[in-house]
Amino acid sequence: MPSLQPLSTLATAEQIARLRLIRSENVGPIGFRHLLARYGSAVRALEALPELARRGGGRSLRICSRAAAEREMEAVYAAGAEMLFLGHPPYPALLAHIEDAPPVLTVQGRVALAAGPGSPSNIAPSVAIVGARNASAAGLMFARQLAFDLAAAGVVVVSGLARGIDTAAHTGALAGGRGAGSGEGRAGEGGTIAAVAGGLNVIYPPENERLQRAIGAEGLLVAEQPWGAVPQARHFPRRNRIITGLGLGLVVVEATARSGSLISARLAGEQGRLLMAVPGSPLEPRAEGPNGLIRDGAILVQSAADVLEALEPLVRRGVSAPEVAYAPPLANLEPDGDARRAVAALLGLAPASVDSLIRETALPPAVVSIVLLELELAGRIVRHAGNRISLALPPDRAGQDSPATGTGLRVLI
Repeated sequence: MPSLQPLSTLATAEQIARLRLIRSENVGPIGFRHLLARYGSAVRALEALPELARRGGGRSLRICSRAAAEREMEAVYAAGAEMLFLGHPPYPALLAHIEDAPPVLTVQGRVALAAGPGSPSNIAPSVAIVGARNASAAGLMFARQLAFDLAAAGVVVVSGLARGIDTAAHTGALAGGRGAGSGEGRAGEGGTIAAVAGGLNVIYPPENERLQRAIGAEGLLVAEQPWGAVPQARHFPRRNRIITGLGLGLVVVEATARSGSLISARLAGEQGRLLMAVPGSPLEPRAEGPNGLIRDGAILVQSAADVLEALEPLVRRGVSAPEVAYAPPLANLEPDGDARRAVAALLGLAPASVDSLIRETALPPAVVSIVLLELELAGRIVRHAGNRISLALPPDRAGQDSPATGTGLRVLI
């Protein structure tokens, strides 16, 4: 099998091929990594897609054209933004460590803010702050002050530019960062990173237009979705893993028992991030989420000092990008019909871990990985966080509930 080359040595043609690959139908971040590991380059992986999908029982794939990828790249760079590729040094080191790191990010602003503590290009520690969209006045004030104090102390505050707590956190961090340094990205300066759910150039929510533009100029905007993609409901849970992945820890400020912020808390735990929460009155429904997290072991936060104390050991340790950005090479094995049937028979709508599939089938891990890759490209399975797999929803429900993305993806990872 061909060996993987470091992306820093790749020609532009390979970068375009990697963009084409992740923009093609049914290719998600984990499938992308397996394809690169198996074929050694995106160029070869693109050639293999139709046959892999056929083996998985699927129809012809929609493969992103070279012209479409080039148009997207041209639009990005013409707007003063840039693309970061997983494995390339400017790519955020913390984010690169999560299992489903986006293969390509579109960014605008101070890229050094996302490098991570211990990186030679900066670096300040980072923490994510999330919470209720319909936050209380007290919650908004606390989030704004917390973010201000953290940024003034040299911490980068990450959030999702949503209404409520996200907006308060970005606003406070921008103000705190202005007081902490000159805005040139030197070590020790705080600031803010906004991970948006749609394309980088799409303003959402509309009332945050001025804030989004300010972050693009003074902080950093980050997007996984293609340039011009309008955010849809299914994009927000995927965006959450980027918010948590960019921080050493996560602070939850106000969240009901069914809040999306608790999804972020679960993701933070799965990513090995420090989990923190702001307590509230037991009579306040928006305090139910944070209070429950604290009961279950999250660090109680009453001020920026609590966050700084919790982060300090992690900051000393630092972080560096993984030496190998992609999954271990898959053995050059071709599964037979029996292997495909054995794996498929164990799959259902309830997610099952890949480890359990390997254990129950007694097949080599590489064979199971290849079968799952074929099924994924055929649109027959869905990947979930925690290396879990389920069958895709029936077509009559897929449009409403399927975790598709604006690029035709049906795989949620």
